[in-house]
Amino acid sequence: MNRYNNIHILICILLVSTLFFSCKHGEDEYHSITDKIEAKSKDYHGTSISSEQYLEGVKTIEITEGDHTFLIPERKSQIKSYACAECHSKPLHEMQHTDESKKAHWDIKLAHADQNTMNCITCHNGDDMNDLKSLTGTTIDFNRSYKLCSQCHNKQFDDWKGGAHGKKLAGWAPPRASMTCVNCHNPHKPSFETKWPARYNTQKVKERE
Repeated sequence: MNRYNNIHILICILLVSTLFFSCKHGEDEYHSITDKIEAKSKDYHGTSISSEQYLEGVKTIEITEGDHTFLIPERKSQIKSYACAECHSKPLHEMQHTDESKKAHWDIKLAHADQNTMNCITCHNGDDMNDLKSLTGTTIDFNRSYKLCSQCHNKQFDDWKGGAHGKKLAGWAPPRASMTCVNCHNPHKPSFETKWPARYNTQKVKERE
């Protein structure tokens, strides 16, 4: 009877050993893929790949929108006619006139929405042209003009925050740097015009004949 008890105890010891000791038998031998991942990633502290080299010489600012923190291009230094106050020394209503021959910003044509819906002062702050303004009159910095776009284009804004909409300044490796709405779209005429392909496919035409 004692012999059977000893066998039973031995079996219990083997089971406990299996539970509490490593499943690794030899170098690069694992019982499961989970064990292998855990062992291999023990001393892993993140990727060594970086996009920093592609951002050299690019002036950026860091923003946080929701759960996302990333870099965007600095905008003001890229606008040739900024600061607007260099010309707009008075509030907009004091500078308006009816002489069409002296019309300011003659080269800009607004094709964003119906004129009953949108005009220049929908986005531009008539009392302080160095800033933009929201639909409720809140001041918006030119460097954060995407906040203006997000009022109407909220689906695209959510996609952009998550990285699904828009282009990257560098790559997918950190630090993340994304272009903003105005880096791709003309804010006064945001729609992309239809273009012909750069190379006409003559081979397909011949095949169809």
